[in-house]
Amino acid sequence: MMSFYRSALFFLVFGLQTSMVSAQNAVPSGGKLPTKWDSSVSATAPWPEYPRPQLTRSNWQNLNGQWDYALTDPEVTTPPTAYTGKILVPYPYESALSGVAGGSIPKNRLWYHRTFTVPASWSGKTVLLHFGAVNYDSTTSVNGGPAQEHVGGYTSFTYDITGELKPGVNDIVVSVWNPLRSDTANAQVLGKQRAHPGGIFYTSATGIWQTVWLEPVSQIAISAIHIVPDVDSGSVHVSADTTNAAGASLKVTILDGSKNIASITGPCDGTLSIVLPHPHLWSPSDPFLYNVRVSLLSGNKTVDDAGSYFGLRKISVGPDANGVQRLLLNNKFLPEIGLLDQGYWPDGIYTAPTDDALAYDIKEAKLLGFNLLRKHAKVEPDRWYYDADRVGMLVWQDMPQAFGGPGGALTDDSKTQFHTELVSEIKEFWNHPSIIVWTTFNEGWGQHDTPDIVADVQQLDPTRLVNNASGWTDEKVGDISDTHAYPGPWSAQASEQSPRAVVNGEFGGITERIPGHMWTTDVFGYGSTLSGGWLVTRKYQDLLKAAYGLIQSRGTSAFVYTQLTDVEQESNGILTYDRAIVKPIASIITAANQGLFLPLPPNPDQPIVPTAVDVPDKLIWKYTTTENPAAANWYAVDFDDSSWKSGQSPFGQGYGGANTPWTDSPGDIWIRRTVTIPASLPDKLDFRVFHDEGVDIYVNGVLAATASGFVTDYANIPINDAGRAAIKPGQPNLVAAHCHNTVGAQYLDIGIIKAN
Repeated sequence: MMSFYRSALFFLVFGLQTSMVSAQNAVPSGGKLPTKWDSSVSATAPWPEYPRPQLTRSNWQNLNGQWDYALTDPEVTTPPTAYTGKILVPYPYESALSGVAGGSIPKNRLWYHRTFTVPASWSGKTVLLHFGAVNYDSTTSVNGGPAQEHVGGYTSFTYDITGELKPGVNDIVVSVWNPLRSDTANAQVLGKQRAHPGGIFYTSATGIWQTVWLEPVSQIAISAIHIVPDVDSGSVHVSADTTNAAGASLKVTILDGSKNIASITGPCDGTLSIVLPHPHLWSPSDPFLYNVRVSLLSGNKTVDDAGSYFGLRKISVGPDANGVQRLLLNNKFLPEIGLLDQGYWPDGIYTAPTDDALAYDIKEAKLLGFNLLRKHAKVEPDRWYYDADRVGMLVWQDMPQAFGGPGGALTDDSKTQFHTELVSEIKEFWNHPSIIVWTTFNEGWGQHDTPDIVADVQQLDPTRLVNNASGWTDEKVGDISDTHAYPGPWSAQASEQSPRAVVNGEFGGITERIPGHMWTTDVFGYGSTLSGGWLVTRKYQDLLKAAYGLIQSRGTSAFVYTQLTDVEQESNGILTYDRAIVKPIASIITAANQGLFLPLPPNPDQPIVPTAVDVPDKLIWKYTTTENPAAANWYAVDFDDSSWKSGQSPFGQGYGGANTPWTDSPGDIWIRRTVTIPASLPDKLDFRVFHDEGVDIYVNGVLAATASGFVTDYANIPINDAGRAAIKPGQPNLVAAHCHNTVGAQYLDIGIIKAN
């Protein structure tokens, strides 16, 4: 569609009418964790790009920029008489780029105000006021006219404000309440926003967070276009929603670039089907897009004209050569290797700092060999999906969740609102070829009426697949059976009799914390905690080897690694939260995503004392599972362990297997090993430990570290000051440990590394 999407047509930016002091013209701050795009953010006219690539017109006016803002109680329905300051739209109230960087405000109503002038050339036109997204419950009034309300934080909405306009300067007031109801039966659709972030939940994003804009249209106009590609027949089906168009005709022209290749004219209230000469399919390896021109005709006169585009592609489930159900793209099996994508930003929260930043995540994922992004618990601006279409990135789109009260209970009103927002999401984005799966629920969060909701989605959009529940709560409807496994990967066994494909919708979660690029030091993780890109790379490569094995052994069609970027307290991204660093070695993981497993370069940070996975030679420990814990000095250097057995670490069961079985559960194990430690050491050291469950570790008879609970992969435990002082550099040192397991799998292995 590039012929309809040129800067000369769309990069019109409206000059602000409100007065601003010089400090408000400064470049917005990225806050405590800025990104490289912050210096490109306009302090007066951010996000100048045309916001709706799927239905383009040349005439529009951007209302982004400095607005007045104020806070009141939620019950207040009249605008404040005075405003507190300026807020930069479209960045949420809580974000640094908004210029406010306020905390969550579920007990406040946020008010916006600004003025604008409608060009004289718009006289006689219908003037529409568009909001890309406002979170959550908003009212809008122009020139003191009737307040119009919209509920829902993730999709666009439009008001006809023609009757409210006056010559010259016009006044607009928007009020927003984001109650952040997550743990009640009347929960709202809010995704991962929380008033008090922590764990897997993040900062809220209140207010206007996508572009606000004006558009003049004819009284007889196109209001929406629906494009359905048909790969099997090599054709495309186009219909349009219109206003005041009784008796009008619709003309659809298909273009390859700027070359007209097919056209058809028919009734505007029907579907027009066009056979494409020499059909050119869309795929990740060849993301070809056809341009479309849709014209509304009254007699022989064109009364409205809009641009769009589409990709000719098909997504389905069908058997491979062995009869196993697979995800098929254009009737062929393509393994989907993807990333979980939360869509959060340290400077803009829900809103990327610039259009280039928004596209960066998709492009970087593609460069790293991924062909899939699972957009998790959030919906993006239309331009994000446009970028995915152009780059050739497959997208699984989640419906952001309402969570509910005890047991996930939701009121009928909450269920109705959830359904309303789900339908809006599908209709707004259903033209994008990149979107191939709608995910209705995740891990049981607010899950309800699943068979009915899946049936509704399948009826509304039969051209895409439906994942009824990503992880844990599969009700065996829809097109996909989705397993979550950390670190994983894992999936159900594909059945030749099942009509559904099996996928691993979340796995991995490898944590690496990089100082200077973290949102907080109070971190949360649910996968491995590693120190250094080499270790992260090796672990990722091992996980992808397992994934490709499951493609063959279990018929798994797709894998989604957690995750694209760090997010606030989570440090398990392929990229840091500020997008400044790619943690693993790019060439190695790019190859792994293609099923190619290259030799690793030498580890630049060799472990000081290796674990069993660090060395090809097996590590021998003395061990016992029957020693009395009260035995004197079992951890001392001079303790006689000649009666203990010798065994190779790791010790235990589960987690992919151990070299030496330890199966008593509940049960205890004591291990000892003499190691030579280099003469030159850093001041701070960590134990590298895989323990299930609690563990006490000694160096030369001194308690050097203790950890409760368990991990599911190797984790770093700091060696305390006493333990560090007990180490004898350049000499033999005794490492001894006791681990106690109460239930389930168990595991123990220990090394020493430089502290992260």
